[in-house]
Amino acid sequence: MITEEKKKPGMYESVQKQFDRAADIMGLDNNIRRILSTTNTEIIVHFPVKMDDGSVEIFTGYRVQHNNALGPYKGGLRYHPEVDINAAKALATWMTWKTSLAGLPYGGGKGGVQLNPKQYSQAELERITRRFTYALGDNIGPEYDIPAPDVNTNAQMMAWIADTYMSTKAPSERSKYMHVVTGKPVGSGGLEGRDRSTGFGVVVTIREWAKLRNISLEGKKYIVQGFGNVGQWASVFMKESGAILVGVQDATGTIYNENGIDPEALITYTAGNNGGVKDFPHAPEVDGSDFFAFDCDIVIPAALGNQITEENAPRIKAQLIAEGANGPTTPEADVILNEKGIDLIPDILCNSGGVIGSYYEWLQNRNGEIWTLEDVIGRLQQKLEISFASVVKVAEEHNTDWRTAAYIQAIKRIELAYKQRGVFP
Repeated sequence: MITEEKKKPGMYESVQKQFDRAADIMGLDNNIRRILSTTNTEIIVHFPVKMDDGSVEIFTGYRVQHNNALGPYKGGLRYHPEVDINAAKALATWMTWKTSLAGLPYGGGKGGVQLNPKQYSQAELERITRRFTYALGDNIGPEYDIPAPDVNTNAQMMAWIADTYMSTKAPSERSKYMHVVTGKPVGSGGLEGRDRSTGFGVVVTIREWAKLRNISLEGKKYIVQGFGNVGQWASVFMKESGAILVGVQDATGTIYNENGIDPEALITYTAGNNGGVKDFPHAPEVDGSDFFAFDCDIVIPAALGNQITEENAPRIKAQLIAEGANGPTTPEADVILNEKGIDLIPDILCNSGGVIGSYYEWLQNRNGEIWTLEDVIGRLQQKLEISFASVVKVAEEHNTDWRTAAYIQAIKRIELAYKQRGVFP
């Protein structure tokens, strides 16, 4: 099964090591390096919520704003027992690089609430979400910091956040604040296609990799860790490309079928099985300790961070790792994978379809427009193809791996902004 993220201090150390490597190679200005090595703002809130039985529980929420040199902070809110300040700092920093690499007018933010959402009713989750929004107050805003869904949060929760935030504004001005969050339901200002944008983006980058390597995805076997929104949609689009899903792992168990697993059948099954793949009738459950060593061509980690480590990386047989999750591979594992000649599409490129889709929703709300699914998918594909090509080019120029190249490309854009504008006062 999926192991918990090593967040104390693992994830933040990982993002700092990745940043330092890119900064060294590109010769980043030392003053700008100091600025980008720390976060701008770290917010911790404790807030009470009344439970269904009348008792009151105190929750802890976080919001970290890493950098806004290019525009408003942007990043998800997750509900997970392991949410803490170090995790939020790491994820916010990754968002800065991700938005910059995608060429978006955003900075990086991230946060969440420390809880297991499966332990609470829908009504309790609504009260938790609304109370968290109120506790954050003006630390979020449509032109300042724009949250989105993340692990264990969804479109419904984003609608609650938007409604709560707008309710704190004058009635005549509430419509101006709809884009305080993205990832909302389509009927509440959401974007057609935002639900699939991250998973679609993962597959767009895999297709670009296949073109680069002159490989057909037809018949290629792949495995997916995490079968939530990203893993499900990535599997649907991989099926369209002719690839064969052979293994899936989530928090409930690990399943494997060398002859193939139908993603749509598995999605239907998990919807009626509390979201889990355990006991899926068309693929037997197997020992998950060697999941990443399964015989396959492509690995899509789409769950938590720090899952591919120096312990399991040597056993990976795949040609490609496409990071659907944030920070699934440790720096130590990166070294091993590079030595093995395994290609890796880094998270800040591979899963950036989600934040690009969020940007389109933000624009739609801001400008009073309605975008079609065809508009969204077409623009998303074009933007990701451009990003992929830029990373490959930078990797060749600096003779480095794709992750470091993606960082260099992202950091260059922020460095230029600081050099042109200067530092106040």
